[in-house]
Amino acid sequence: MNEDLSRHLEALTEISKAITSDLYLEDLLKLIVMVTAEVMDSNTVSLMLLDEKTGELRIRATQSISDDYLSKPPSRIGEGIAGLVAREGRPLISKDVRRDRRYLNKEVARKEGLCSLLSVPMTVKGKVIGVLNCYTSKPREFTESEIGLLTAVACQAAIAIENTELMVRTRVIQEELETRKLVERAKDVLMREKGLTGEEAYRRMQRKAMDTRRSMREIAEAIILADTG
Repeated sequence: MNEDLSRHLEALTEISKAITSDLYLEDLLKLIVMVTAEVMDSNTVSLMLLDEKTGELRIRATQSISDDYLSKPPSRIGEGIAGLVAREGRPLISKDVRRDRRYLNKEVARKEGLCSLLSVPMTVKGKVIGVLNCYTSKPREFTESEIGLLTAVACQAAIAIENTELMVRTRVIQEELETRKLVERAKDVLMREKGLTGEEAYRRMQRKAMDTRRSMREIAEAIILADTG
């Protein structure tokens, strides 16, 4: 096995492990760009996610610490190279972004020493959720192997992101259900002990939460604890 293939497989393995990890989304995105930068021998890798409400691609992770790069305005679908990649759902290459009419932030590219760019879509079930950008500081001809690698990493990353967001949504729903159950139990306690209606018990808990600046869950838990103590 040659060294390039070995590095490529190692990168995909790391991303695959991340899919089943308990990493928070921000940490997951950082891991993806760091692994990609290393295996692609790139000085700047950025991961942009699509905001479906605004139709904008925003940088969510990069190993670049430059304020100029991080403060780049978001790209809209169909605008700039990243926007075209998101719209067309296929990789695009620029040999020199500083001279490419499709590239929107030429001044930032000059300041950052960015030259060649390989940009690939991040796709889940045929839907583009973002774009992975790989820059080099010198002119570079990206090989079919490198395009294939970055595309594979982008797909793996997209699955990892989708799974992480799904887990977060599931956790939030679970916590909401648990809170509702606790509030109902606490209402029952107040109705039984204070002779209140369900609505009166709920309002009393609301006022207590506002007065003490605590959550309804905390108030409910305190009521239940006092009843069982």
